[in-house]
Amino acid sequence: MNKNLFHILMVFSMIFWGASWISTKVLTNYVNEYELVFLRMGICFITMFPIIYFYKLSFKIDFKSFIFILFASIILTFYSIFMFLGVEHGTGSFGGALVTTLIPINTFILVAIINRKTISLKHSFALILGAFGVLNMLNIWNFNLNEIFSKDNTYFLLASILWPILTIVTAKATKINAFVFTFYTYIISSLTLYTFFVDINIFNKIVNFDLIFWFNIFVITILSTTFATSIYFIGASKLGAKEVSSYIFLVPASALIIGSIFLGEEITSNTIIGTICTIVAIYILNNLNLFKLFKKS
Repeated sequence: MNKNLFHILMVFSMIFWGASWISTKVLTNYVNEYELVFLRMGICFITMFPIIYFYKLSFKIDFKSFIFILFASIILTFYSIFMFLGVEHGTGSFGGALVTTLIPINTFILVAIINRKTISLKHSFALILGAFGVLNMLNIWNFNLNEIFSKDNTYFLLASILWPILTIVTAKATKINAFVFTFYTYIISSLTLYTFFVDINIFNKIVNFDLIFWFNIFVITILSTTFATSIYFIGASKLGAKEVSSYIFLVPASALIIGSIFLGEEITSNTIIGTICTIVAIYILNNLNLFKLFKKS
C-alpha cells in the first residue's frame, strides 16, 4: 500500500475519531469510563482476529517485539485512565483542546530529542498554526485561568505526553506487522483494565441495553478503533510518528461538524477558521503535494 493512500486514510481515521467523541458522550449515560475503555479494546481485538487470519498475517512475535507490545499496552492503559480521570475531575472541553493541541507538538519535540535534531522554522510555524486552529475551534479564550490551571487538568497533560510516546514506540516496532502489534496491544490493555478496574458483572449489565448503545459501541469500536486507530498505528510505521500525529489536529473539527449534523450543534466562524488553520498545518507538516497525492507512488 503506497504512502499517498495512507494520507487519505489518515483523514478518514480522524473523522471517525471525531465521531467517537460524540458517541462517547452518549455512552457515558450507560457505563462508566473504565467499562467503556474495556469494551472498546475488548471488542476491537475480537474483531481484528478474523482480519489477521483472513490476510494470513503471522501471530508469531519475537522477544523484542513482545517488549514493545508490553510497553505500548501499559502506556495505552494509563493514557486511557488519565483521559477519563481528566474528564471526570477536570474541565472536559478544555482537556480535549489541550490533549489535541499538545500531542502533535509533544511528538515533534520527543522525536527531535531522540534523533538529536532541531525542529525547523517551517514546522514550528505549522505547529503553532495547528495549535491556534484547535484552540480557536473550541473557543478556549472564554475559559478563565482558574479552570485552565486546575490541578485536575494535569491528567490531560499527562495523557498528551503518553500518546506521543505510544506513537513513537509503535513506529519503532518494525519487526512485527503493525496490525498484529495493535491486536496484541488491545488484548493486554483490555485484560489489564478488566482485572483491576472493571466490574466482573459488566457483561450481564450491557446485554439488555438498547440499540442506541450498540450503535454507538459500533462507532467507537469498529469505526474509530479497529479501523481508525489501526490505520494510525500502521501509518506511524509507514509515514513516521511526527507525520501521523499532525493529523490529530483534524479531530476537533470532525467532532464539531459531526455534532452539527447529528446533534444540531452550531458551526461558528471559529470552527471554519480553526479547520482551515489545521488543514494548512497538516499540509506543511507532511510536506504534502496535492497534485501527487492521488497518484501511485
